[in-house]
Amino acid sequence: MAIHPIEYRYGTEEMKHVWSEENRLACIMKAEASLAKAEADVGLIPEDAAKIIEQSIENVELKRVKEIEDEIHHDMMAIVLAISEKCGEDASKWVHFGATSNDMLDTATGLQMKDAIEVMEPKIRQLLEVLLRRAEEHKETVCAGRTHGQIGVPTTYGLRFAIWASEIGRHIERLEQLKPRVEVGQMTGAVGTQAAFGEKGIEIQKKAMEYLGITGVDVSNQIIQRDRHAEFVMWMANVVTTLDKIGVELRTLQRSELAEVEESFGKKQVGSSTMPHKRNPIKSEQICGLARIVRSMIEPELMNNTLWDERDLTNSSCERVVFPETCVLTDHILKLGIRVTDNLRFYPENIKRNLELLKGLNMGEAVMIELAKRGVGRQEAHEIVRTAAMQAHESGKHLRETLLANKEVSGYLNEKDIEKLVDPYRYTGTAVKQVEITVEKLRKQYL
Repeated sequence: MAIHPIEYRYGTEEMKHVWSEENRLACIMKAEASLAKAEADVGLIPEDAAKIIEQSIENVELKRVKEIEDEIHHDMMAIVLAISEKCGEDASKWVHFGATSNDMLDTATGLQMKDAIEVMEPKIRQLLEVLLRRAEEHKETVCAGRTHGQIGVPTTYGLRFAIWASEIGRHIERLEQLKPRVEVGQMTGAVGTQAAFGEKGIEIQKKAMEYLGITGVDVSNQIIQRDRHAEFVMWMANVVTTLDKIGVELRTLQRSELAEVEESFGKKQVGSSTMPHKRNPIKSEQICGLARIVRSMIEPELMNNTLWDERDLTNSSCERVVFPETCVLTDHILKLGIRVTDNLRFYPENIKRNLELLKGLNMGEAVMIELAKRGVGRQEAHEIVRTAAMQAHESGKHLRETLLANKEVSGYLNEKDIEKLVDPYRYTGTAVKQVEITVEKLRKQYL
């Protein structure tokens, strides 16, 4: 019986596999095999025993592990016993030799996080490419800029997409930086001293991690310190928050009153059970909703770093929820984000309508700056234009009309000047150039 929506509604199969019981067991057994091979390399256990252990893990079944755990109530020891059953009397003596449970559990987590990153990284780079393509396509699409929910001076859709792309680029950079801190394992034994391994402990850990393709910690107690995992969770929270921000903006722009952009809507798609006309931005809403869940995982994982002495078990049950949910939902949100931005529909006529909605009032800054350039003090120019703007607002006239009727303005600007200044398509500054520079830079760096 499926209970959690991740089981039947959210998430990709590839990410679900990373955090499945079967893969978790496989990663733990890889860690056991790597330890045995490393110990054989340094002469701590017989080479034949290490080979048998490596071969035997392929025959261990999850069902048998669970049966043993039901009897002994210890998950890691159940795996050790299940492996030992397959190894024969001589080799079974060397399974898990010198190790503690978290040598295997935390190393397996390092392997799973490496796999999770490999699933998500292509998606975040694909999202970047989509945003850069959109930025290029719309670098000259002039639209109403808004602050406080009110129309301000013009901007371009290209600049909006370039800003989002730049943020995604920083997330890719952060990911590259955190990989070495997250894709780690340990073989340090009880409380981290490696006492059971003897003098070869450091070498054993190094060799074991080389077999696994990850790095070993410099130091640890009985567990790998959770600042590493917290950083990964916070990275995912940061990523989904960017997509949350994009989703909020697209939902705003899809409002019936604005209608500048729209999510793709299928021919047979239904928007409402009672209002047949509805075309709701449900994918963006899902992004925004699930982002809240991912962000909520930050505090639990930070608290998992504050354990008693060399360790306690309060992190374990918590992380069984935090790691799979955060990774599955982040991967799902990335996939949704690609789909939404790649299939976004634009309505140029509505973009133009909203840009011109205020009848030139949004061009007040352009007039003020030009007046200041021609000798009027900046503050005085501000008051002149503000007064004209308020008159236009109250009368419903276009700003050009109240400016032309203003004697202070006419002393500096003629009708032709004013006509140019209230043209929103002439007032986008370096927006196009900024987009071109950003697109070139991000493509070169990350794609």
